[in-house]
Amino acid sequence: MRFSLAPRQADGQRVAPSRKVRVTDEPVRRRDQAVATAETVALVLDEESPLPETAADVEDLARRLRCHINRLGVMVPKETPVLRHAQPLGSAGVPDGYVPSRVYLVQLAKATQELAAPVETCGSSRAKQQQGRRRWTPRINILRGAVFALALACLVLATSVPRA
Repeated sequence: MRFSLAPRQADGQRVAPSRKVRVTDEPVRRRDQAVATAETVALVLDEESPLPETAADVEDLARRLRCHINRLGVMVPKETPVLRHAQPLGSAGVPDGYVPSRVYLVQLAKATQELAAPVETCGSSRAKQQQGRRRWTPRINILRGAVFALALACLVLATSVPRA
């Protein structure tokens, strides 16, 4: 039971992650994080999803859920009780045994699901706040040109000064 976390298009094809992430993509990344969290939680809590067969599958799902808790924890205020409940649960190890490990996995998935709800509400308000704070960042070639022009101006100034 291996599930890929690679992003997919609507037709099921995998999408290669781009190297350039622009400032305008921040709300999209938050939404994608919420969607990825919901998909991982659905793998555990959905009635139609199969139970993890091996201990490695349980470890893999627990690792994914812990990763979601860590990523979502950054987006939620620290005093949120849901975060205080989810973090210790996420830092605990997977217990040995078939039933205890599956119970732990369900508890971890429920905590992750509860943590995702405030992120969606906080994320939309934070995105609105950040829209006013965004400022223009120059591209690298503009910076290179500015440095070259400054160096050329310094060279011209240095050659125009009389020697003693």
